[in-house]
Amino acid sequence: MLDATDTRLLAALQKDAHLTSQQLSEQLNLSASQAGRRRQRLEAEGYIEGYTARLNPTRLGLAVQGFVQVHLSTHGPEHSASFARLVKTQPQITSAWTMTGDADYLLRVYCADLGALHQLIHDVLLPHVAVARVHSQIVMDQLKRDSPLPT
Repeated sequence: MLDATDTRLLAALQKDAHLTSQQLSEQLNLSASQAGRRRQRLEAEGYIEGYTARLNPTRLGLAVQGFVQVHLSTHGPEHSASFARLVKTQPQITSAWTMTGDADYLLRVYCADLGALHQLIHDVLLPHVAVARVHSQIVMDQLKRDSPLPT
């Protein structure tokens, strides 16, 4: 179970994963060694899955962000596994979810331009044996960045 100090530690790390044990200790009113041990325990218990840097897609030349809904024609386990393997090989697909409702999958994609998005859809996704159709939506503006999880 998480106590209030664990929750505050997780919130602090979501804002800045570079915080040292000393900096955490100052925010949590603990010793640096206690803060470090708590962080290690939360990592070991799977509350903290890893640390990443948030990159600016525009600075990297990825001008098009989109969401692609994928509808399968066949829903067998072998087709689902094959489609999942395909998704994992495409770096333009940064997130993928299985969904309830009309679409089977929702993909978040980042591409250099509309031509690259077209190529991803028409040369990679649609040729898959289980894919019946796709529906894409292009992001005009992102009002809120992916934010920390509520703790």
